[in-house]
Amino acid sequence: MTATTRVPAADRRRQILDAAVRVFARQGFHTCRVSDIADEAGVAYGLVYHYFRSKDEVLDTLFLERWNVMVALIGQVDEQDLPARDKLYAIASFIVDSYRRDPELMKVIIVEVTRAANSFGRTHLDQIRLAYDRIAVIVEKGMASGEFRDVVTPQFAAMAFYGAIEQVLTGWIFGMLPTGDEEYERAKGFVIETIFGGLAA
Repeated sequence: MTATTRVPAADRRRQILDAAVRVFARQGFHTCRVSDIADEAGVAYGLVYHYFRSKDEVLDTLFLERWNVMVALIGQVDEQDLPARDKLYAIASFIVDSYRRDPELMKVIIVEVTRAANSFGRTHLDQIRLAYDRIAVIVEKGMASGEFRDVVTPQFAAMAFYGAIEQVLTGWIFGMLPTGDEEYERAKGFVIETIFGGLAA
């Protein structure tokens, strides 16, 4: 590659992150090495360390990029003048569509971070809790307006809501549920009905 065709730093960094997603999804975070990421990205081993201090920082970056987008989306949805149930449907749609667009990244986030209670999940508890808290605010508003019954706490309902979505994604990841556009669309409504049909006033 000549000096005039060098890849910009941001693009090279993205190239490494995208390669890491494929390696983590295929081999698992704990069993792969930085050299595996470099090989997948087609770059020198040392270049990975130019952008990231460790394999852990690569995973942190992947998680925080996607999770922060979701947290921001939840806040934007809550600002809209919509019934609480419609807001929660929009959140479920975002998560399901994220899986539809990038199943390998979502697999990495679920398997290697949010369900890794003794490692990365514990490290990112504040970020994970922030998403639950923002969902709980939507549920609480639904209860205050009379749209939802207040038979459970908003915090419990929020965790059950996100947990249901995550379990559906896990079903797709491990081939326990059928996949395809029709199944993805249907799952959005199924999650809402399963969780909030029971709360409906």
